[in-house]
Amino acid sequence: MSMDLSATVCALATPPGVGGIAVVRISGPEAYSIAEKVFRPANPARKLSQAKGYTALFGHSLRPDGSVLDETVALCFRAPRSYTGEDVVELSCHGGSAMAEGLVQACLAAGARPAGAGEFTRRAFENGRISLTQAEAVMDAIQAAGRQGAALAAASLDGAVARRIGAIREDLTALAAHLAAWVDFPEEDVPALEPAALTATLTGCRDKIQAMIDQWGAGAVALGGVDTAIVGRPNVGKSTLLNLLAGFERAIVTPVAGTTRDVVQQTVQLGSVRLNLSDTAGLRETADAVEAEGIRRSYRALDAAGLVLAVFDASEPATEEDARLAQLCRGRPALALVNKQDAGAQVFDEAVLAGCFSDVVHLSAKDPASLQLLAGRVETLLGVANLDPSAGCLSGQRQLAAATAARNALDDALAAGQQGFGLDAVSVCVDEALHALYELTGEAADEAVIEEVFSRFCVGK
Repeated sequence: MSMDLSATVCALATPPGVGGIAVVRISGPEAYSIAEKVFRPANPARKLSQAKGYTALFGHSLRPDGSVLDETVALCFRAPRSYTGEDVVELSCHGGSAMAEGLVQACLAAGARPAGAGEFTRRAFENGRISLTQAEAVMDAIQAAGRQGAALAAASLDGAVARRIGAIREDLTALAAHLAAWVDFPEEDVPALEPAALTATLTGCRDKIQAMIDQWGAGAVALGGVDTAIVGRPNVGKSTLLNLLAGFERAIVTPVAGTTRDVVQQTVQLGSVRLNLSDTAGLRETADAVEAEGIRRSYRALDAAGLVLAVFDASEPATEEDARLAQLCRGRPALALVNKQDAGAQVFDEAVLAGCFSDVVHLSAKDPASLQLLAGRVETLLGVANLDPSAGCLSGQRQLAAATAARNALDDALAAGQQGFGLDAVSVCVDEALHALYELTGEAADEAVIEEVFSRFCVGK
């Protein structure tokens, strides 16, 4: 069911609670008539209903009985050049629950309906002002973990992903039109595509989609961070590393083996990547029931991690536990951190690490200079170092699934051509790829998909 755009809605657009200002947004065909009932300009000669777009008026907000609620600024936006594509008035009052809630209640009493979660952005989508990928970028911008993630979200919000997909669609649409004409109107002597030209077009589009798929993981890390497990046997410096990354003493550090008995969690920013850290109990054989449970949780954290920081002690010989941990990290996104480079003699045999890790990093978890070294290695391992935020990047499982479906359809088209199934089979596969790309940008997305996208939003956005 399409959204009812005839209703005028309002909601608090800033987080609830105490703050410098609170903003109440009103959007819809009656936005100005409702706003005039709750806002009185300080200059009696000014009328809110006559205000042009992109202008501001100072005055006072009013309670339903006409008494003054607060000093307020009204920002005016005219359709279609507003966030929603509709007439919009944003009323800014002093922050705090009483003022903000009072202003919302006054708008409701004046005839507005409470906006649902994500309804303002949903209206922008329904009004054709933004694509579905741009709508998803709104939440990415709100939740971005760092500068690079924010840049990615900003590029997508500006339409970078939609433009990349649009360029691919143009090539496939031209190809589909030629194929359809050749298949459906043989009497018109439509020239058949040369096999080499057909293969080149299909391969070029397929490779462009594959490039976006390949960048998805790095983009997801830049936008939302990565769950990271710090693992190793007791006393190799795991908690010291956590404290270094956190910038304060988050975990207890002692010379006693088994000090950490549970998973200690902390979110930190390392370079351009947000790490959702889990410092785990030291991996070893133990008869202590409490420590054993902590070790079981350590293995669970390792299995679930998108990044593993495996810590080894450079000042001690490699043990069976070290070798076992190295094997557990084989095939995972993992770095071997050979710690305690400041501890004198280096006796750890790094042969036990061979073939198990993407990289081996030599550092001292007591030295702040290790942060920059580790940041660079993490960014390289996760693909973030080579990510171009301005190019736009797929966001979320929905976009990834649609892009993958389009890539698979083009693989089928190439296979159909190579195996001699005829151009009609190729045409069907190209149409499937186009449909998947239209689903990605939202033009062919069904209501259930759209509802799922906007279910992530909060009220007021």
